[in-house]
Amino acid sequence: MRKVTSLQELSNLYDAPMELALRKVAHRLTPLYQRWIEGSRFCVLSSVGPEGVHGSPRGDDGPVVRIVDDKTIHMPDWRGNNRLDVLRDIVCDGRVALLFLVPGSNTTVRVNGRAVLTDDMGLRESFARNSILPTSVIVIEVDEVYTQCAKALMRSGLWARDDAAGQPTVGEILQDMTEGDVAAKPYDDGYVENAKPRMW
Repeated sequence: MRKVTSLQELSNLYDAPMELALRKVAHRLTPLYQRWIEGSRFCVLSSVGPEGVHGSPRGDDGPVVRIVDDKTIHMPDWRGNNRLDVLRDIVCDGRVALLFLVPGSNTTVRVNGRAVLTDDMGLRESFARNSILPTSVIVIEVDEVYTQCAKALMRSGLWARDDAAGQPTVGEILQDMTEGDVAAKPYDDGYVENAKPRMW
């Protein structure tokens, strides 16, 4: 296998970017970008740190983030598995990228920027859900925002199909990874009920 090892080699493989691919980039959240992001309940938050790179799915039953102004986004850190991969990266490095999705739309919106983590009580309380507070809040300063080409979602038919049948379940994966210490069926059968008290 021949490796591409220089930027010149890479450039030689592809045409120049289309003009619109460059013109759609904003360095602040324009009103239309704000409206789109506020309609998104799900995004992937990616980070980089001393242990490598991480991507974390983030979701809520309303907007997944709060837009503060045209350069600032707040994201509550709700209960998860406490691996803290992305949060450690933010503390050590701060560079983040977010990919926002809206079910049914082939449009995606990307935000690149820098993040800090805060445990400010007033900010945490502003996200309170039934007296539950996020443990921390991720504060993201926007460097750039742009839509992503829809072709990937079009190719995959992401919203028009359900390929879950036959895929391994989380319980099956855990049973395999723990050499049977976790039983797949009880884990899978009980997951939704067990997760409900820890959704927020």
